[in-house]
Amino acid sequence: MTIPALHRSVTVNASVEKAFKVYTEGFSTWWPPQHHIGAADLAEAILEPHEGGRWFERGTDGSECDWGRVLAYEPPARLLLAWHLNGAWSYDPDPGHASEIEVTFTELGDGRTRVDVEHRAFERHGATAAQVQAGVSGDEGWLMILNRYAQTVETA
Repeated sequence: MTIPALHRSVTVNASVEKAFKVYTEGFSTWWPPQHHIGAADLAEAILEPHEGGRWFERGTDGSECDWGRVLAYEPPARLLLAWHLNGAWSYDPDPGHASEIEVTFTELGDGRTRVDVEHRAFERHGATAAQVQAGVSGDEGWLMILNRYAQTVETA
């Protein structure tokens, strides 16, 4: 069964280069600190800026928990991530069980950039697919996350 992709967008007052840089290199500056899977509080969220890079969290106790992988890194236009967190919000290392998050950055002119997020292939999560989709589309999902990102990029 195919679950429809989730689409969210935000327009920021920043160049496409700055928008991409804050999203990737500044990931920890805008990621919600309550969104972590480790036992320890979140110290930082890290997105390694290259194809094949890790996407993970580091806890205040130094522990690390993987979230996924960087599948494509194409500054300043596109980022593709594998989301390895299942519906119980735990890491599943099997790439066949990972959904995808594609983030595109489109220059609109006048110093504005549209950032589009498409979270897709939820069905790869198997029995927990509906839980993953519900979690990322709810009040604490991509809409809230992108709003935090927009506030950060405009003040960076």
